[in-house]
Formats: sequence, C-alpha cells, structure tokens
Amino acid sequence: MKPPKVVAFDCDGVMFDSRNANQAYYNNLLHYVGLPEMTPEQAADSHMQTVDEALGHLIPDPETRKKADAHRKQMGYLPFLKLMEMEPDLVPLLHKLRPRYRTAVATNRTDTMARVLAENHIGHLFDLVVCANDVPSPKPHPDMLNKVAAYFSVMPQEVVYVGDSKVDEAAAAAAGVVFVAYRNPELRAIRHITHLAEVEDVLALI
Repeated sequence: MKPPKVVAFDCDGVMFDSRNANQAYYNNLLHYVGLPEMTPEQAADSHMQTVDEALGHLIPDPETRKKADAHRKQMGYLPFLKLMEMEPDLVPLLHKLRPRYRTAVATNRTDTMARVLAENHIGHLFDLVVCANDVPSPKPHPDMLNKVAAYFSVMPQEVVYVGDSKVDEAAAAAAGVVFVAYRNPELRAIRHITHLAEVEDVLALI
C-alpha cells in the first residue's frame, strides 16, 4: 500500500453532525407544499443523497416538487446552518495534517457547501472541495474521488477518504481509494474510528 498523500472527508455525518439541520430543512419544504414531515427512514436516506435525489423521493409529483424547488431556491440553507454542529476534532486535525497532507471535501451537497465552510471559517483548511454539481454523477459513483486524485496528480491508493455511509463506502471502493469508516461499524473499511483525531493514527499505520 502506498503512503497517503491526500485526506478527503465527507461533510454530513463526518465533518458536521447535520441531521437536525437537514431534517428541519426538508420538513420546511414538505410543510410548504402541504405534505407530512419525513419519517425516520426518509430522514436517514436524505442524509446521504443530493437535494435533488432527496426531493425526488420525498415529493414524487413533478408539479409539487417544482413548487418546493422554487421555495428552496428562495429560502436557501442559511437559516439551518445554526443547527449544524462541527465535530470538535475537525479543526485541530486539519491543522495537524497540513501541510504534510493535502486536504479535500467530497460531499453530495450541491450548492450549500461553500456557505457551510465560510460560516464556520474553515474554507482555508481545504485545498479542494468537490460537490455533487461539480461532477457528472454523485456518490455512490466514484466521480468525486476520481476528481480528487486527478486534481492532486496522485494514485487512488494515495487518497484516504473518511466517510460514514454506504454511499461513501461504495464510492471509495469504485474509485480504489483507502476508506476509513466514521462511527458506522457496518461499513467495510481499512479502519473504523469514532473520533476524527484517530485519523492521525490511521495515517501512521498505512
């Protein structure tokens, strides 16, 4: 196995605990079009999907979804940012990793990631941010992680990806990058961790 050169992170569930924010966001859209709030199963699924995928499942009627989309673009995600909780180990870890390792975000978020980084003052700690609208296909397709490897001109095996969901696992496997599972023992990974600070130990062992 090649020594790692790049460490990439998923956003939701890894960098941030964003379940409350995402649930409030989608429930707001559902309420606007007169639909019931998400079930626990729908909330879990939407956490891994792009906003278009999530709304496609939550609001199957095209006309109703069009109304929700218009409201979404007018409302934005800013009102829900305060509900996102940054993982406490994230910033100290990024400072320790840089500049020895290049750092990246690979997330199925579409148009909200820039604001998330800016509002939390951490954009400067990442060399690259890849979102769903930056590639042909979102996770579980490998496009995002392929783009990370290509951007830094490294082999896939030199990229470590930290994720928490099945779509992260599948994307990492398809791209051939090293996958580290965060707080999800059901995933197949080279290592399972419960705190981001453990990423340092993982890198030392590779």
